[in-house]
Amino acid sequence: MKFITFPDFIVIPSFYFWRLVTRFVAWKDYRLRTYGIENAPRSGPVILAANHISWLDPPLVGAYFPRRIAYMAKKELFEIRILGPMIATMGAFPVDREGSARAAIKHALEILKRGGCVGIFPEGGRNVEGDKQAQMGVAMLAAMSGAPVVPAAIINSDRAKERPRPPVRVIYGKPLALPTDRKATREDLLRFTDEIMAAIAALRETP
Repeated sequence: MKFITFPDFIVIPSFYFWRLVTRFVAWKDYRLRTYGIENAPRSGPVILAANHISWLDPPLVGAYFPRRIAYMAKKELFEIRILGPMIATMGAFPVDREGSARAAIKHALEILKRGGCVGIFPEGGRNVEGDKQAQMGVAMLAAMSGAPVVPAAIINSDRAKERPRPPVRVIYGKPLALPTDRKATREDLLRFTDEIMAAIAALRETP
């Protein structure tokens, strides 16, 4: 799958501009509260993995994360006028959920190799009912790049239309990593995927 990438002199200011806008809106309209920021590595490759219950999740989970995040997003978003070019200028890149994810994985690995941060929703899309199975994409990237995974839980973003509106919370957990003493097997990837999702589920239960 072909997609357009933008140079850093466009991506970096665009990302930080829209993050500033997001912070203002998140504070004003959603009373966003974040916890566990100290768990995020300040340098080196890292994968941010979160649950996905609302279209608000990508900007809110990254609003106060101390790293510039390149989000892996479904390709259909890039076909929407205005939205597609906008998220592309922020460094987001598409993944074909119905076809081959090879191009997206390659691009993500390039970002991680440069010491960047990649944001992924392991369930592949919004999962309000909790009935979607997490995919092994995050575990595969972690195995191929050696990058740790920071689990994150997003709470109440799916209740943004309620009145009164409950505060949205984002909680970041401690980094998780695959063993590096041997090549990961499919069973290792399955176990690590379960470990990531269990960590996210535990964070969602945080009082």
